[in-house]
Formats: sequence, structure tokens, C-alpha cells
Amino acid sequence: MIALALNLNVLTRDLSLYLENQVKVGLFGSGVGLSLVLGFSAAYACFYLISIAKKPQLISGGKKFYHFLREQCPVVSETYYPTFWCWESRVQTLLRPFVTAKPVVCYRNELIKAADGGQISLDWFDNDDSTTHPDPAIRPTVLLLPGLTGTSRESYILHMVQQSRELGYRCVVFNNRGVSGERLLTPRTYCAANTEDLEAVIAHVQSTNAAAPLMAAGVSMGGMMLANYLGQKGRDTCLRGVVVFSAGWDVFECTASLEKPLDRFLFNSYLTSCLQASVDRHRPVLEKLFDIDHIMKAKTVRQFDERFTSIMFGYRTNEDYYRDASPIHRLKSVQVPMLCLNAADDVFSPNHAFPVEVVKQNPNVALLITDHGGHIGFLEGVWPWRNTYMDRVFRQFTKAVIEQGTRLGDL
Repeated sequence: MIALALNLNVLTRDLSLYLENQVKVGLFGSGVGLSLVLGFSAAYACFYLISIAKKPQLISGGKKFYHFLREQCPVVSETYYPTFWCWESRVQTLLRPFVTAKPVVCYRNELIKAADGGQISLDWFDNDDSTTHPDPAIRPTVLLLPGLTGTSRESYILHMVQQSRELGYRCVVFNNRGVSGERLLTPRTYCAANTEDLEAVIAHVQSTNAAAPLMAAGVSMGGMMLANYLGQKGRDTCLRGVVVFSAGWDVFECTASLEKPLDRFLFNSYLTSCLQASVDRHRPVLEKLFDIDHIMKAKTVRQFDERFTSIMFGYRTNEDYYRDASPIHRLKSVQVPMLCLNAADDVFSPNHAFPVEVVKQNPNVALLITDHGGHIGFLEGVWPWRNTYMDRVFRQFTKAVIEQGTRLGDL
């Protein structure tokens, strides 16, 4: 990289000398101005290649899983080149929903009953046109879990469905209660700590396609829920593997990070308003047990959880809920191959709270850390409207688990 920087400096100097001596235009200083632009561009390219574009860090507690990932998922060893004009964390996070394409996906919706009388909405992409897996009875299935207020229509979910479609797999999206337009039948929604609905969904999907291999991918809170589920279940699950993106590992640290002035303004207030809108939409059912007006006055996610989520799921305090919802405490019990992708600059999940030491103690878990990428951003390329780094990780790991997963049976 030092040699590269020297070459760029030489290039900048030579271009400046050439322009100053050879470019003749009518306006005084235009040649110098052009040389400054080119000089700045070369300096920025040097800065980008030295400080921004870097290989991710892969951490795993077992050599077998580590080498499997490097062999079957070359993306974990490749340099990640964030989009050069929007590599900063908050910009990546804010822009992704607007600059990435939304593939056209036609879902088949299914409502299943929960044990408490509620209903759970599943959106299926059956992929009946699959040529690699034409038999639906054994067509691999990927269960997708969106983020805190996300649904099957989020761009990152649509991209994973598209990747699965190209691989010939079937997808089913688990929409948390009350977020995708379905009616809330009981005064209960969802949280990262409670995995009862997820268990019911996995059991239903498995019984529907008993002979088909099943794996799962979770994003943000969906990833936290998956990690908590695996920590509770150990080997007692039908999932062959799991990939988690931008999960918050310690909820205390996540909420503290989002309460910093700039991040509170950019993200916290918006998330809180989305959560409140969902509660208000189901006011007739929820107002029997909760003070909706008090909930609607919450200014942060923490205040919302204090007034609603922790109470709904029977926690004595909000601190008890946050402790139970933090996947870092359950990672040591995960017994299924799980790859976790986090960006070190994610303000939703600060890097000082990454479970590095816990991962080093568990041969079933691997943590992939990029320097940049933000929260569910991971934009790359000059114009990042098609695929992201996250999409490539999803595609390669999903294919590896489905087609080569038997090699991971004795981690």
C-alpha cells in the first residue's frame, strides 16, 4: 500500500506539471483548477484504498468452520470496497432503502394460528420455476426474519429472496405479529427475547416440507431472535445453518449508542414513531391491557420498551428484558453452524459490544467484521443498486450450507 501511495503521489505531481504547462484555456487559473481537481481525486483514491477498502476480519472458535467458510465462501476473504461516495456508516444506513433496487416478488400469504389464539403471517415464495430443484417436496427452504419494524417487502429481504430464487431455493418470510397488515387477534406483539412464535413457525415450515432442508437468515432484530432461539435449543432444531446480519449483541449498549444526540435524531426517533404507529393501529385490542396514550408519548426506543414491550412479556423491569434479549449471553450454547456479519461502524450495534471472546470459545459460530457497512448497509460498487456485500455473503453461505453442509455435521 505504501508503494501505491507513492505511485499516486508521483501521478498527481506529473499531472499537475503537465496541466500547468500544456493546458491552454482562455481563463486564468483554469488549468491549475483542473490540476487541483485531478490532484484531489488521486489523493482521495489513495485515502480510500488505504483507509476504507479493507478485508474483513473472520473470527471463529473452530478451525473446521473457519476453513469451510474460506473455502466455500470466498467473500469472507475478499476486500470489501464500500461505495466510494457513501462509505460512512450513517450514510450507508440511510441510503440503502433508496438506492438499492427492489426485485419484483410475488408472495403467497399464509396465516397460521399461535398457541395463544393469535395469528402469524407468513409470506411464501415457492419458486415453482426452479430448474435445479424442480421437486417441491425436497426443494431447499430458507426462512427469513426481517428487522424490528420490517416486513417481507423490505429491500434487503427482497434481495435475499432474489438470491434464493437464482439458486433454485424456496423462501418463507416470518412477519412479526401486527406489522404486515394482518389483524392482531390477541393483545400480544413480539420482542427479541421471546422465541415462541419463531418456534411455531419453524415447526410449521418443517412439517409442511418435511423432506426439504431448512436454514434461516435473520436481519437486525430478526437475527437477534434467531441467535436467542439457537442458544435456547442447542442441537434440538431442524435448522441446518443460520446467517445473521447486523444483530445487536448487547441491548444495553445498542440503546445507549442510539441515544447519542445525532443518532437519536437520525434513527431513534424514527424507530420509536414506527413502533408507536403499529401500537396505535391495533389500539382496540391493546388498550384493554396497556395505557396507549402513555406509550404514544415515548420519545425513544428505551422509553417505548419501558412502557410497552417489557410489560407485555412479563418482565419485572426493562433492564431484565434487555438482559434477556441480548444474544451475547446465549451464544455459547449455539450448536448449529452460524455466521454473523457486522460492520464495525454500525451505530445500532457498537463494535465494543461484539461477542468476539464468546465466539472464540464456540466452534459452531463465526463472526465476520467489516470496517464499514453501517446497519444493514454494506453498499458496494459505483452505483450500488443491484447487489450488496451482504447479499453476496448470504448467497455464498446459504449455498454452502444447503449443498455442502454435511461437512459441518461434527463441529
